[in-house]
Amino acid sequence: MSSAVDADRVRRDILDEDAGGRPYLLRDSRVTGELRLDGAGIPRAVRFEGCRFDGPVTLEGASTLAFELVDCVLPGLRASTAHVGGRLDLRRSTVGESDGSGSVVDLVHADIAGGLRLDGAHLVAPGRVALEGGGLVMRGGVFCEDGFVAEGEVSLPGAELAGGVWMRGARITVGDPERFAFHGDALKASTVRLSHGFRADGRVRLRGVRVEDLVSFNDAELLGSGSSLMCVGMQVGALDLRFARRPAGSVNLRTAHAARVQDDPSTWPLSLGLDGLTYEWLGETAGTRREDVANRLAWLRRQPVYAPQPYEQLASHYRRSGHEDEARRVLLVRERCRRATLGPAGRLWGWLLDGVVGYGYRPWLAGLWLALLTLLGSLVFDAHTPVPNKPGEGGPFNPVVYTLDLLVPVGGLGMRGDWHWAEAGVQALAYGLVGVGWILTTAVVAGVTRTLSRG
Repeated sequence: MSSAVDADRVRRDILDEDAGGRPYLLRDSRVTGELRLDGAGIPRAVRFEGCRFDGPVTLEGASTLAFELVDCVLPGLRASTAHVGGRLDLRRSTVGESDGSGSVVDLVHADIAGGLRLDGAHLVAPGRVALEGGGLVMRGGVFCEDGFVAEGEVSLPGAELAGGVWMRGARITVGDPERFAFHGDALKASTVRLSHGFRADGRVRLRGVRVEDLVSFNDAELLGSGSSLMCVGMQVGALDLRFARRPAGSVNLRTAHAARVQDDPSTWPLSLGLDGLTYEWLGETAGTRREDVANRLAWLRRQPVYAPQPYEQLASHYRRSGHEDEARRVLLVRERCRRATLGPAGRLWGWLLDGVVGYGYRPWLAGLWLALLTLLGSLVFDAHTPVPNKPGEGGPFNPVVYTLDLLVPVGGLGMRGDWHWAEAGVQALAYGLVGVGWILTTAVVAGVTRTLSRG
């Protein structure tokens, strides 16, 4: 550090009208006192390189062109409601103090025409908010890469960031897995990249965000407890959930929408909130469709409670892809999961529908039952002698036609009422087949009706 300069003198130099539009530059100096530029109109760019500040730099309500604090050390930057015509640059600077109070970088309702550069910066605010940007409006992006570390929460609720949020490889430490590490409710951005080595030891919250392009957690590590990632109601162009490892807590995607979703079964959280999630494309999880649908059904089972919508959404995805068999399999599993939520009578009826027609999604089962029962009846009736109800009338006895006549309750083949059996057991079988025929027909009608109404 070559020299010390008083903050009041720096302020006078920055606001010197005789300087015109020439940039202000200060290098390798210690600035004593607090540099207060609140409400000032600064008609030129300001740049500090390698400087140390005894007090915070304040720009609350100020209007300035580019403002840069590169490779500096300062207790805080307070620029709420400021208007910056260029970029705000804090690259490789250390901002904050371990025993300080309040947020260390305060940009609440600020308006920045360029980008916010925090690459390589270290924000020190243990137990507090490191970056406070509620209502921040930017035409550029927020860049927190190249070794960025925040000891404290990064908070951007309601911010509008046309250039996106770039935090690839960033580290956020809050010291408590139940606290928020990143808070971005109602954020609007072109993209959000909390990826490629991003690590947060608290919760990440993106409730109700609107992102035009990609929200990525590719290779991210989320260590927050409870809800590690809260994305309820988000609307995004694409969502990448291929974490570095399984999040410590749950991931909540309820009522979210993403045009494209990509994930990795090896890093699925133990608990997933999927009710209301919609998507137009879902990444494959295996090399074959059979394995993929098995994985996706396991994915749906990670919901804490049964909800039908995620199954219907997944079936719709398979149908759009032309995979009708996989869609039917998903809907069949939906009905089986629903059955577990019903009372004893509902479960019993569900078991019957499942066994007879697969809830309408396996109608061929009814044909199989009909063939087996017809074979059983035909063999038994052929081995015994029937007794005609009206001797000398009617045609000859045919065990196959007689069995089918018993099983089909509507219409009839004209043989059921012509014969009876002297043996009680055989007559009981005839009565039983009539009852089974009614049950089989009722189940088929109910299953098909259910399928059509769901469709």
